[in-house]
Amino acid sequence: MTDLDIDLVLVPVDGSEESHEAVDYAIALAAEYDASVHALYVLDEEVVRAIDHGVVDESEVADDSEAFTDSVARRADAAGVPHSNSIAYGFSTSVKTVHPGSVVLDTAEELESDFIVVPREPVSGDPGEVLGKAAEYVLLYASQPVLSV
Repeated sequence: MTDLDIDLVLVPVDGSEESHEAVDYAIALAAEYDASVHALYVLDEEVVRAIDHGVVDESEVADDSEAFTDSVARRADAAGVPHSNSIAYGFSTSVKTVHPGSVVLDTAEELESDFIVVPREPVSGDPGEVLGKAAEYVLLYASQPVLSV
């Protein structure tokens, strides 16, 4: 295996099946390099707009994302990998430069991530599957090594 210095693996997630697979890869990578993993739950445009318009209760969205990140925590604990998580809006109604890819890369820089594992999803248009749109951007512009699964 290539000799990399990895302390933190960032895995952006959106609750999809592809996100679960990316988490498994991120945890395995972190275990191999004695690193920690950070799950970034990225909310898509429909969810952000629904929250902004009061159609969806933000606490419901928080509960859904917490359930997913709890599953990440259980799997990381089982593998003996330190972990953390956060939630981010992958879209802004007021700032044009905020999109899922930029949110992932900004978080990677903020956390000083050494590696990114991004789920490669088909862009189906299903609500919640926001990372399919971000994967290509992350692959093109990340300063860290990226594994797309």
